Amino acid sequence: MTNDFYCDEVLSGRTSVERVLETDEVLAFHHTRPAYPIHIVVIPKRHIPSLIDITKADSALMLEMLDIISQIAAQVTRDQGACRVVTNLGSYQESKHLHWHIISGNPLR
Repeated sequence: MTNDFYCDEVLSGRTSVERVLETDEVLAFHHTRPAYPIHIVVIPKRHIPSLIDITKADSALMLEMLDIISQIAAQVTRDQGACRVVTNLGSYQESKHLHWHIISGNPLR
């Protein structure tokens, strides 16, 4: 197994997730181990290791991801009053698959 929870578990179907929004290229779902009351993850269905690995060939996919992130963040902000959109790099990135967290509320832990 690689250090890619999203490919190894979520996209393979081994771990089921509660989907928020899905297209042919992007999946948004509720985090399997949320750290916040609202904790949604947005991933590309194609493996890209991290934000710094994006190339010009990924432009259309990134625009689609940003559109989905924007839609979900707008809804969370309407419902909760605020949210954060976060991506991690390097040692902060537990799973080596590009992903964004849309979070709201105080940490649960």
